[in-house]
Amino acid sequence: MQKIIECVPNFSEGRDRQKVDRITSPFRDRQDVHLLDVQTDADHNRMVVTLIGSPEAVKSAVLDAMEQAISLIDMRQHRGQHPRMGAVDVVPLIPIRDVAMEEAVALSRVLGREAADRFDLPVFLYERSATADHRTNLAAVRKGQFEQMAEKMKDPQWQPDFGPARVHPTAGVTAVGARPALVAFNVNLGTGDIAVADAIAKKVRFVGGGLRHCKAMGVSLDDRGIVQVSMNMTDYTRTALYQAVEMIRAEARRYGVPVVGSEIVGLVPMQALIDCAAYYLGLENFDMKQVLETHLMQGEI
Repeated sequence: MQKIIECVPNFSEGRDRQKVDRITSPFRDRQDVHLLDVQTDADHNRMVVTLIGSPEAVKSAVLDAMEQAISLIDMRQHRGQHPRMGAVDVVPLIPIRDVAMEEAVALSRVLGREAADRFDLPVFLYERSATADHRTNLAAVRKGQFEQMAEKMKDPQWQPDFGPARVHPTAGVTAVGARPALVAFNVNLGTGDIAVADAIAKKVRFVGGGLRHCKAMGVSLDDRGIVQVSMNMTDYTRTALYQAVEMIRAEARRYGVPVVGSEIVGLVPMQALIDCAAYYLGLENFDMKQVLETHLMQGEI
């Protein structure tokens, strides 16, 4: 059985279609890599790409895409709602089929080293690939963002794992790491007050005493005149999406604010959505085997 790994690189460009097309071009028209999804967000000024393929093919394609991004994105000019520290902000690797987490970690280290050498780029390892406990959480690595990263890297605790001990002048810093699948999930609120989104995010996220496998922050959607609670659900099997929705809805009532919608960024495992459907429909003793597409995907029909 062919080994398959997923990669979800995040690039700091979500507005210029020509740049988006050039950055994603290494993922297209390749037999050894399948481009599954490209999502751009003008408010975040960010692009999230999802691709799968054999480990070596994914590594090669990502490095070529990084080359495009580094040549096109100048972080000194970048503005957006989402925290970021580099043109290629983060490169997560997720084992999918016949790939152990240890293999994904080894691949992340090879990718990180090759990127650092090829682009003269400082690279941090995070999540399961982290070389120290304080580097595990991406938010900790990214803290300070591009503008404060040069000062941060003067601290011996924040020397990069690969590459120069200085920020790339235009491409900033990149984080690479292996991790389990997560769901990028946002809940939109019927207000333009960012303070409300920030307050709710603090209640919902784990570090604020909220949901165990939830990271959250408030974000303004300027083009719509509303705000959102932007989340990473790091283990949807233990903290379901509907739990986040209901907690946000309860907190929003304190401010007289409605939940007006939600969105998935990138791809989502079917189980995460089935769990929500079962909850809101009140299904009893429901099993994934009752989903027709489950049997179709397994080749039983």
